[in-house]
Amino acid sequence: MNFLHTMVRVKDLDASLKFYCELLGLVEVKRKESEKGRFTLVFLAAPGQLEQAQETFSPTIELTYNWDPEEYTGGRNFGHLAFAVDDIYALCEKLQQTGVIINRPPRCGHMAFVKSPDGISIELLQKDEPKQPQEPWVSMPNTGSW
Repeated sequence: MNFLHTMVRVKDLDASLKFYCELLGLVEVKRKESEKGRFTLVFLAAPGQLEQAQETFSPTIELTYNWDPEEYTGGRNFGHLAFAVDDIYALCEKLQQTGVIINRPPRCGHMAFVKSPDGISIELLQKDEPKQPQEPWVSMPNTGSW
């Protein structure tokens, strides 16, 4: 058995691609548009797994954009996506500067949580050893849920 992908329904494909690709750094691997089914599928991969994803389309995140508006609820019930990152402080600062709320700041230098434009919880984990705790993260309170 092999893990293939996680599917996340999105309301605004452009906003989601900005979040996942421009801000988090994922790369689009494949796109499928279905006029008959009225949907677009976009498969994304982490840069460190890009070669494997281009060959096998796994492991990927499948963004499903239905062209007809629907209300999606229960994003918290989904759980979360997790990514190992090179510098948790630099990424959280980048996200914060673009208006992304850091729901659980990386106070410990190891873990943070943010949400996608569709309310999907994203866990960010520092690669290798945790960074030394530093401000402003140490004093920053949790915001909302994750």
